[in-house]
Amino acid sequence: MGFDAGIMITASHNPPEYSGLKLILSDGVEAPRDVEEAVEEIYHELRFRRASWIKLGYEVRKVEDVNDFYIDRIVEHVAVEPIMRSGLRVVVDGANNVGSLTTPKLLRRLGAKVLTVNCDISHIPYRNPEPTPENLDEVSRIVASLGADFGVAHDGDADRAIFIDRFGRVLPGDRAAIILCEHVLTSKGADIPRKVVTAISSSTMISEVLSKYGVEVIWTKVGSINIARTMMREGSLLGFEENGGFMYGKHQYVRDGGMSAALMLECVALSGRGLHELYERFPKTYIVKTKVAVGQRAKDELVSMLKEKLLGIFSSDRIIDIDGVKVINPNYWFLVRPSGTEPIIRIYVEAKDEGVANKLLNTIMSLVEEVVKK
Repeated sequence: MGFDAGIMITASHNPPEYSGLKLILSDGVEAPRDVEEAVEEIYHELRFRRASWIKLGYEVRKVEDVNDFYIDRIVEHVAVEPIMRSGLRVVVDGANNVGSLTTPKLLRRLGAKVLTVNCDISHIPYRNPEPTPENLDEVSRIVASLGADFGVAHDGDADRAIFIDRFGRVLPGDRAAIILCEHVLTSKGADIPRKVVTAISSSTMISEVLSKYGVEVIWTKVGSINIARTMMREGSLLGFEENGGFMYGKHQYVRDGGMSAALMLECVALSGRGLHELYERFPKTYIVKTKVAVGQRAKDELVSMLKEKLLGIFSSDRIIDIDGVKVINPNYWFLVRPSGTEPIIRIYVEAKDEGVANKLLNTIMSLVEEVVKK
């Protein structure tokens, strides 16, 4: 709409005390880190002056139809008629927040039969807004009991979409993203660039599955800003995080849970296969995620100390250290990285064998505790 910038106030999936500001530039994409840091520097050094709003001279313009505008833009990017004919049934969990205003309306516009759960805008959410399997137990049971085609659950600001198959299984975000990438690559035209951008926290399975489409996987630091700006620089139209954040560049270079839901609806409608069938094609692995509170200790310093110890133990494996330490082996991978928003260290482990996954986790946790206590 020709605005110069935007400000978004959000805590996303975090507790209210972590509410913050997102700065959106005139291209509609979150500001990169260097711009954020420049703004913070101006603020903390008090290099600004306060002015009365009445003296600013700016026009106050209220935009009334933002939700319909948003839904219209998504609908432009999917095949409406085939979706309408499919008559799919979808359960939407809006986390009692803004996704409740748009995703049910969007999917109904596309002909889906929609049941809503946690979709009233309440000041007291009925569930934790972080869309993890343990927080989605209720909606998972509802999807399974109804035999719905799938469910979709959002976080607080609805930039993420976590999908649930008809058996109530919560799909890991990167598995759902692979399904969406395959769909876009095979149904959206030959002009889709064969480049996919994802964060270092995503599964190495991505490269294995997407290689048959001639796709180059580009790894970045964790953070949607990093992925979006890399997509724009590399000419990619597909990017995602393992937490359910998916970006489709033809729509916008921003995570968008509504666009993800519409693409999944289109994928299931055009493929003629259920989401459970698309998911079951992937090899079974064991995934463990946990975190360790580090208090006032410098997270980056702790991760640097951990890296040294991990290199000594896993010297024969491939190491990626663009964000923490990721160790890759044919039978497993794991990542140890500092959180960007909380005083914690995050740990991700994925292995083909459950025993290997648990053994790795125990080894990593012992090293983390040893380093944190120093």
